[in-house]
Amino acid sequence: MKINESVDNGDVYILGDVGNYSSCYSMHGREHFMSPDEHYEDIKRSIAACSGHASKINIIMPLLYESRQHKRRGNESLDCAMSLQELERLGVNRIITFDVHDPSICNAIPKLPFENFYPTHLILNHFMENNVDKEVLVVSPDMGAMERARYYAEMLQTDVGVFYKRRDLSKIVNGKKPIVEHLYMGVDPKGKNILVVDDMIASGGSMIEVAKELKERGAKNIYIAATFALFTEGTTAFIDAYQKGYFTKVYSTNLSYIPEELSKEDWFLEVDCSLYLAEIINTVNQKGNIDALWNVRPLVKE
Repeated sequence: MKINESVDNGDVYILGDVGNYSSCYSMHGREHFMSPDEHYEDIKRSIAACSGHASKINIIMPLLYESRQHKRRGNESLDCAMSLQELERLGVNRIITFDVHDPSICNAIPKLPFENFYPTHLILNHFMENNVDKEVLVVSPDMGAMERARYYAEMLQTDVGVFYKRRDLSKIVNGKKPIVEHLYMGVDPKGKNILVVDDMIASGGSMIEVAKELKERGAKNIYIAATFALFTEGTTAFIDAYQKGYFTKVYSTNLSYIPEELSKEDWFLEVDCSLYLAEIINTVNQKGNIDALWNVRPLVKE
């Protein structure tokens, strides 16, 4: 990789979307889509091209590389921590990310500034501006997202519920122990509008199951909000669930790649975070106070 402009004594900001599955290249007569590993390698190449010239190197990975592999169970790798330590060794001065799966991963690099921002207020603003259903019950799809659900509920001044995923621990299907049942705990969802919140939609199967369960319990409109909509197994299941009336709308940001055709779907609303990211970069570059940018109270219209 070669940078064609001078970066001497400048502060460099390298923006990499490891979840961009639209990037592709040709090899051996076949088209290959770039994997997160390849995007991460490109980030390292960019760092190497700047090293020794730039005053500071700032890495912006809205979707943090390998963030779901954040803790070790048995004989497995600790990918996220290893990548962060590698970036530190390469001379990176700051890492900027969004809604990381486990914020405590920053303990892997205690001497390196690790800025983890949340687009919650932007998602809530879009939700309030595009829905007549202002009064909602916030629901967490699992115990791991409960803290997030509580935050949403506090911002909306409403109640919260949670699902517990009961799994079959004797089996492994597609690398996971299959979910046997979703057990709901909290305020009765019957007759209520629901906002289901999580950090990301991967395959989305669990989210659809939660929406279906809530519908069967008598919920009215069901909205889904997630910072990252990856749809690792495509959107067919979501289109089918929408047509069956399981949910009304999915809200997600453009902090990771969103196909143009997806942004045109009636059931999907893209939350634009470009200005928010630009403000973060400008504030950091001007050595301003970033505390006000961590997360702010949403503008709730009467």
